[in-house]
Amino acid sequence: MDTEAQPTERDRSSSPSDSEEISDTGGPEGRSRFALVSRITEWVPGGRITLSTLLCLLFLLLLNAFVVQPFQIPSGSMEKGLRIGDRVLVNKLAYRFGAEPRRGDVVVFDGTGYFGDADYIKRVVGVGGDHVVCCDKEGRIEVNGRSVDESAFLYPGDSPSSVDFDVVVPDGTLFVLGDHRAESSDSRDHLGSPGGGMIPVGEVIGRADWIVWPTAHWTRLERPDGYARVPAAEGADG
Repeated sequence: MDTEAQPTERDRSSSPSDSEEISDTGGPEGRSRFALVSRITEWVPGGRITLSTLLCLLFLLLLNAFVVQPFQIPSGSMEKGLRIGDRVLVNKLAYRFGAEPRRGDVVVFDGTGYFGDADYIKRVVGVGGDHVVCCDKEGRIEVNGRSVDESAFLYPGDSPSSVDFDVVVPDGTLFVLGDHRAESSDSRDHLGSPGGGMIPVGEVIGRADWIVWPTAHWTRLERPDGYARVPAAEGADG
């Protein structure tokens, strides 16, 4: 029985000459791109290595400007969770598409004109419309009538606040506190300053999501359950 495959019309359509014709369709464009890259590498001192380095730097600059940005913790105001010298990655897209800071988020913001001419990192305690009081009968901060258990992140030995306050957070602003209350200059200390100690949401650079350095301290910054259980402000949506 003859088992040799016989040529068919389909076999002829996939012959080497036809394949070469398909490859040639994109040939001039590919050669043009290659020639352009070659001319650029000839123009740039150092050639391909320099060009690759420049492209990597451009990518990192765009990433830093629009997506994530590293920040170094300069003080002990956010201990015990964030220590002096820790590096955190700040998610700059967290609040870009309609989302807003939530109670319990750790945020980095520009404090110019409110706290001082610098960037700060604090925890959001109250958002627009919230009624924030310190303190309840057990010495805890109260938000919208709900006492908040801050023991998971509050610095050991610190009270929730040594300063009494009773504020309603204006819409579009945040009431923020450091986790190491005894060492933190925050909304409590600026109640009589311009803005009343509140930080406009528009001044928030992003949400601190990860501690990335030192590696032994690598961890994700989670939203505490205590704040997740706080009810919405009276009259607020949701």
